[in-house]
Amino acid sequence: MNSVLRIDSSPRKGTSVSRDLADKIIARLDADEIINRDITGGLPAVGEAWIGANFTAADERSEAQRAELALSDELVGELKASDTIVISLPIWNFGVPSTLKAWVDMVARAGVTFSYTAKGPKGLLEGKRAILAIASGGTEVGSEIDFATDYMKHVLGFIGIHDVEVVAADRMMVDADASIAKATAAIDALAA
Repeated sequence: MNSVLRIDSSPRKGTSVSRDLADKIIARLDADEIINRDITGGLPAVGEAWIGANFTAADERSEAQRAELALSDELVGELKASDTIVISLPIWNFGVPSTLKAWVDMVARAGVTFSYTAKGPKGLLEGKRAILAIASGGTEVGSEIDFATDYMKHVLGFIGIHDVEVVAADRMMVDADASIAKATAAIDALAA
């Protein structure tokens, strides 16, 4: 079974380039199951109660602590259940939308998605593939002012997902047609 987790972080629904790229990527993949997670409605910020619950051993957590981590556990469960993760994201002000950062905070959990070893952190979600569907108005993906792409690659690698591909329609405000053509070619080149 090939399960795909789709995460959307652009609040634009019908006119989002990153969502459109994700649609095309999903159509290209040979998915048996697609889990959709739209995070644009916002995720709760990690607070003191969440941190306390997260750093309490699972078998010692109170009912309130389990409730505090319920959404995080659900998000981590989606990652664990998926073979491929497709993340659609616009580059906003050179970085990722705040909702995507909140998602990262919810899923990067010591002992759950990564562990600390004598050689440094080790990701626990190995053997998965991720595809970033990125759109930007003026920021060139991979340039010195793109703080989104390398950040997402680092975060995914940190939790064990090292097979990360990028499909980008960047600099849309400069030449939208060329950007879309480049992204379409990248999608056509993806392995199903």
